Amino acid sequence: MADAEQTTTMPPLADDSPGNIRLVLTMAGIGLIAGVLIVLAYQLTFPVIQRNKAIALERAIFEVVPGARSEAAFKLDGDVLRPLPDGEDAIVKYYACYDEAGELTGVALEASGQGFQDILRVLYGYSPACRCIVGMKVLESKETPGLGDKIEKDPDFRANFDALDVQLGDDAATMSHPIELVKPGKKSEAWQVEAITGATISSRAIANILRESSAIAVPIIVKNMSVLEEGAK
Repeated sequence: MADAEQTTTMPPLADDSPGNIRLVLTMAGIGLIAGVLIVLAYQLTFPVIQRNKAIALERAIFEVVPGARSEAAFKLDGDVLRPLPDGEDAIVKYYACYDEAGELTGVALEASGQGFQDILRVLYGYSPACRCIVGMKVLESKETPGLGDKIEKDPDFRANFDALDVQLGDDAATMSHPIELVKPGKKSEAWQVEAITGATISSRAIANILRESSAIAVPIIVKNMSVLEEGAK
């Protein structure tokens, strides 16, 4: 019997037909157009987003410093606070707040730290009159709904920051009593923050953020009080 004829099957050649080339070019064109539209949308909406953020921040500033009617941003230059020129930015800003008569009512500051889920961003107000924190607002949080997010909603927890003592010691450089967290129902001192039942980690995060930030910011504010008082004049 004759050997069976062997045949070799060649792989099909790439199809370079005009139809496929047009399809590739069409898809590339669509991708390019989509990319351009995304960039244009970002460029068009970015100023609006930034403006809305600025408005929200200003409202928050007036919320954490009772009686404030205007504010002026300052930046730290060495150990001296200087007015922040329009259009200039700073890593840390001190928002001096003034009443209708132009008198300094307090200073608002942003601070951040690790929460239970992610980074927490807060804004708090310091009053030189009582040498205490007089307001706190959560700006950004991803804490657990129904538990950790009580740091934003729980009225008893928020009451901790109506007059939270952050007085300096005789050296005018360190806290007489650093902010500390205590168990629910155990608050007995003006520098203590009473935790929320079921949200101890988030409560501790807020206390830690304010303790660390105020320990740095309050001595700077006290040292530069005359600069801040002249800011609106």
